[in-house]
Amino acid sequence: MMRWIPVALALIISGCSSTIETHYYQLPSASNAAAATSNSVDTMRPTVWVEHVSVPDYLAGNGVVYQSSDVQYVIAANNLWASPLDQQLQQTLVANLSEALPGWLVSSMPLGEQQDKLNVNVTHFHGRYDGQVVIGGDWVLEHDGKITKRPFSLTLPQSEDGYGALVRTLAKGWQQEAGAMAQVIRTTH
Repeated sequence: MMRWIPVALALIISGCSSTIETHYYQLPSASNAAAATSNSVDTMRPTVWVEHVSVPDYLAGNGVVYQSSDVQYVIAANNLWASPLDQQLQQTLVANLSEALPGWLVSSMPLGEQQDKLNVNVTHFHGRYDGQVVIGGDWVLEHDGKITKRPFSLTLPQSEDGYGALVRTLAKGWQQEAGAMAQVIRTTH
């Protein structure tokens, strides 16, 4: 019986020393541009309400997603989003559009009766086994009763290994797409 005690102690000690560290990630925005928080709206400035950004179930969880083969996706258990991904996408989109549309009022809340409405459906927002980052989906802009719908699909190389680099590359692609949205929004006015 005594000979099993050292083995049991070794197992307990090795079990305690191999705790897995959890990492949390937040998408950085291009700037610290803040959405309008004032109750009064300058009616002379064009306004955009980013009404909703949606993500599918596999992206809606806490884990950062990585595509490990052409048909398999891994949702990380220890590399997690610090806040829900749809909220992060909406907040960074407001900040990125605010930077790309100087003089415009961009918000995640309704701004009055005369505003453009933007809704975004993100279907891909993950890393991939070949070192690429994939961002895709579509967005709909409503301006003066007219609807503009555009798909988007980006594939960007990830410059380094690791989840931190993955999140930075995702943020870079999201900023790129915000720039493309801003061009279309500008042309509707």
